[in-house]
Amino acid sequence: MQRSLISLAVLALLGISSGAPSLALAAPAPARKVAQVTTQLPRDAVPTHYAVSLTPDAANRSFSASVTIALDVKRGTNSLTLHAADLKFSAAAIGAGPGKPALAASKIDVDADKQTATFHFAETLKPGSYQLKLDYTGVIGTQASGLFSLDYENGGAKKRALYTQFENSDARRVIPSWDEPFYKATFALEATVPAGEMAVSNMPVVSTTKLADGRDLVRFATSPKMSTYLMFFGLGEFDRATAMEAGVELGVITQKGALDQAQFALDSSRAVLKEYNDYFGVKYPLPKLDNIAAPGQSQFFSAMENWGAIFTFEYSILLDPRTATQSNKETAFLVAAHEIAHQWFGDLVTMAWWNDLWLNEGFASWMESRTTTRLHPEWNWELRAVGVREGAMERDALITTHPVVQQIATVEQASQAFDNITYNKGEAVIRMLENYVGEDAWRNGVRSYIAKHAYGNTVSDDLWREVEKTAHKPVTAIAHDFTLKPGVPLIRVADAVCKNGKTTIQLTQGEYSKDQENKKPLSWRVPVIAQTVGGATVRTVVNGGKASMTLPGCGAVLVNAGQSGYYRTLYAPKAFAALADRFATIPALDQLGLLSDSWALGLAGHMPASSFLDLADHAPLDAAPQVWGQIASVLSGLHASYEPKPEQQAALDRYARKRLAPVLARIGWSAAKDEAAPVANLRETLIRALGTVGDEGVVAEARRRYAAAATDPSAMPAALRRPILGVIAANADAAAWDQLRTAAQAEKTSMIKSELYDLLASAKDKALAQRALDLALTDEPGITSSASMISHVAGHHPDLAFDFAVAHQEQMDKRVDVASRSRYFPGLGARSADPAMVGKLRAYAKQYLAADAQGDTKTAIASIEYRVKVRTKRLPEIDAWLAKHD
Repeated sequence: MQRSLISLAVLALLGISSGAPSLALAAPAPARKVAQVTTQLPRDAVPTHYAVSLTPDAANRSFSASVTIALDVKRGTNSLTLHAADLKFSAAAIGAGPGKPALAASKIDVDADKQTATFHFAETLKPGSYQLKLDYTGVIGTQASGLFSLDYENGGAKKRALYTQFENSDARRVIPSWDEPFYKATFALEATVPAGEMAVSNMPVVSTTKLADGRDLVRFATSPKMSTYLMFFGLGEFDRATAMEAGVELGVITQKGALDQAQFALDSSRAVLKEYNDYFGVKYPLPKLDNIAAPGQSQFFSAMENWGAIFTFEYSILLDPRTATQSNKETAFLVAAHEIAHQWFGDLVTMAWWNDLWLNEGFASWMESRTTTRLHPEWNWELRAVGVREGAMERDALITTHPVVQQIATVEQASQAFDNITYNKGEAVIRMLENYVGEDAWRNGVRSYIAKHAYGNTVSDDLWREVEKTAHKPVTAIAHDFTLKPGVPLIRVADAVCKNGKTTIQLTQGEYSKDQENKKPLSWRVPVIAQTVGGATVRTVVNGGKASMTLPGCGAVLVNAGQSGYYRTLYAPKAFAALADRFATIPALDQLGLLSDSWALGLAGHMPASSFLDLADHAPLDAAPQVWGQIASVLSGLHASYEPKPEQQAALDRYARKRLAPVLARIGWSAAKDEAAPVANLRETLIRALGTVGDEGVVAEARRRYAAAATDPSAMPAALRRPILGVIAANADAAAWDQLRTAAQAEKTSMIKSELYDLLASAKDKALAQRALDLALTDEPGITSSASMISHVAGHHPDLAFDFAVAHQEQMDKRVDVASRSRYFPGLGARSADPAMVGKLRAYAKQYLAADAQGDTKTAIASIEYRVKVRTKRLPEIDAWLAKHD
């Protein structure tokens, strides 16, 4: 699953918030003993096949259905308990096979809290094979859980399409089932649908029969053995573009008339599938692979890896030529690379329980980065590795962190596991381990793991076991340290000693924590790569807390060279000063690492908070676009931290404009011929950042182009449209806000319409923010836009947005995915720097959230308390630095 890519807030404290032969598929792995795997159901029976017949009624948002489940009873029982949520049963019976009488259920007990249905029988079911037949009805929701509808306009006409979203635990809203990843089975789906609409599922359509009432009965081929959360059904007025790759039919499905926006996604899918067939050594096993692009949005996710039928919100995969930027192109490719990676890591081989969710998400995140770097070298994607690591470390350094492999007991805990630890830390740890064992050894281990466990379930140790066999290195011990323990190692680097042309450094391992100043550090085995700047690299593993390294050459010493390690690096003052002096000569990837470590360690009090600015001041005008992008992001994030202090904020803004305006002047507002892709991204970042820090020239130019675009479309080309509108919206007065609203009301394209309503919620002006909040709960923006608008308001006005959302709790519950509610409300308040918000969050959690659903609330509170500490203890150090450099 791809986490939501919607931009929800201004930046907070961080500022950046094969050649080997193909392997044949082995026989399916032997089933792991059920007793070894967590389950919330009795262990009396195991399903093997679901035959589902579905009849949706989109107009009335309801459906009727039946399912015949082939199952094996493992021990005698008088009842069967399945997962079921919001389903009403009209009949239930069980039989032992053809020609044998069926036994009707004597009683059906539905437990809404446990989301189960128990079917009681008058006779004991002895061990053996049975067919359980259930007839039932259910509801079609308006948010992305279970079977849901999305309303949109197409050519001025109102349309409604249906889709499913089952991860993590919502298949039970459509199919009574053993709705847990371990219980894999095959699925055969048929659906009765209106004529003229396209029905889509995991497998190809095998027959379409015209019924007497004019509807169509569509039957799909039987799926491979898979987990319930991977099943998919979609229905609507769709178009489909196709291409073939290695015998697989690839498709992109859109609303009618949008196929011209799908070509890049289709081409990307072909390239990615070819790459993965080679990398995994196991060919993609299904006959087709669709990507279904849907209007609307979710606060929880942007795409879902249903086997053979990836669901993706259209904003993250379609490229509208009127609005698409380079960053949109990159996002479309990333989504394809991430979700197609899941077809192996997650779908073919699935974690046994949600404890090992990172095996899905961390690995798919790593594969998306690796594949983007490999297939689009012109994007310099390898430089993004530092940002990925930062996203993990800033969450991992709070007291509320958790290990990568975590203990999950409930549905709510599973929902909250989709976080930066699972995704970003998972990716960063994989990158470090691959670097430690070598690319070939890592790939061969992965190939062996996939082939050995195809169609089965695994835990993390199954992967480590295969990698260790091919690498002949103790990877399991290091992997355990970084996946079974929470937190971030801190490597302290003492001043270097140079003698006889060699440099010796002493390393000490501690722990980087943002909110536990006297915490006793955990112990990790940390792979370290170091070099003197420009010299050869040397490797070691810091074990037992200390290590010594001898490096060829003399000069400034760079630790974590290449930035593959998951740890913070804290240099002694002289060592850091030497690196600052040589900053311009250091590779861009290591410049990013130094900037990130100095910023984080400075705010945490391990070094002067101004250390980041020392490095930024040494950045040359022609530094890599990603370096300037990071500097711009931190400075614009700092702007928000200074909001209660207008005089100090003005000093920061002056410095930011002085450093950033010349960079924008150098690259210009218009793209040069054959301009590098990262430059286009930098232009967008700089326009937004300079607009944030009040650069009068940038604000004026944005307004000029916006006004001119009414008669001259070239004034606001697609590459500049979003940053210009972002500046206009943030600095809007009432007239500009009304103009944007008029544009939103008139827009006929669902994706652009949604963007415009989000812009209305981005104003700095508090009165306009309140207007946006009020508008969000009307029918005008569309029901899936409401939560996003309120999140955008929280970017500048978190307290206002949180108070509003809580005051309208009942209305908000209809506009936020069930899986997101325990995360959404704390997420609004998390951006506050008012200590009073801590009390509000605790009160909210006490009233509305079960104990197992309060993880995000606790993290939000920890973030606020840290932000308050930074404002009181760290900003004065930055003030003093700015005073000297004003």
